[in-house]
Amino acid sequence: MRNEAKNGVSIMSKLNDLPASTLQFYTTASYPCSYLPEQLARSQVATPSHLIDTIVYGGLVQAGFRRSGAFTYRPFCDNCRACLPVRVVVDSLTLRRSQCRSWERHRHLVATQHDLYYHPDHYALYLRYQAQRHSGGGMDRDSREQYRHFLLPSNVDSKLVEFRENGILRMVSIMDELPDGISSVYTFFDPDVPGASFGTYNILWQVHQCRELKLPYLYLGYWIKDSRKMAYKAAFRPLQALINGQWEPLENI
Repeated sequence: MRNEAKNGVSIMSKLNDLPASTLQFYTTASYPCSYLPEQLARSQVATPSHLIDTIVYGGLVQAGFRRSGAFTYRPFCDNCRACLPVRVVVDSLTLRRSQCRSWERHRHLVATQHDLYYHPDHYALYLRYQAQRHSGGGMDRDSREQYRHFLLPSNVDSKLVEFRENGILRMVSIMDELPDGISSVYTFFDPDVPGASFGTYNILWQVHQCRELKLPYLYLGYWIKDSRKMAYKAAFRPLQALINGQWEPLENI
């Protein structure tokens, strides 16, 4: 990695106002993009991780960053700006018919919140999900240690939510509670239930949590217009995207 101050001047000026002004930002070497074929990607990483608590991380998320375990990053590619950070404006969300059906179909699920922890049932569900939804991507062969490293380290206010149906584990969702919203970190679910729409229900459940906590935004990570994997995010409107350091309605893009 090397230290680099490239684009995003307005974003970086905001980061200088964070309490942890001693944060440093490094750019990774190029690596194959996970979303756009034949593209190379790079990330900008915020360090040191022990300074990134809930307050600081909330400011980083507002500036387009995201975390994977204790690794806090944002896309920082040389010739591509396709990855757009997006967030749902909670109080203005208008549900589509399909989303209403998803809510009604799954609202009987029992959700319980926990601090982040490892359980063999979670890991088994994770492997089943990866094998069917992301086969060949490598994550379907993750070891227990890789699973732990990916999902369980956190220096912020994180929750692991179990969703059960008649005692059967159907979905696990990890989320971060921030000063201005919830950040949806990662979700995996039972891929073998016919007609289920667990992913949609999870987002609606997190919207409900935002309202309960009186938080205005649900952060959904990155959206790429040409990525089918990310198309579902644009179904939640109004959706805002971070463009040149400003949050704007996705309809304007």
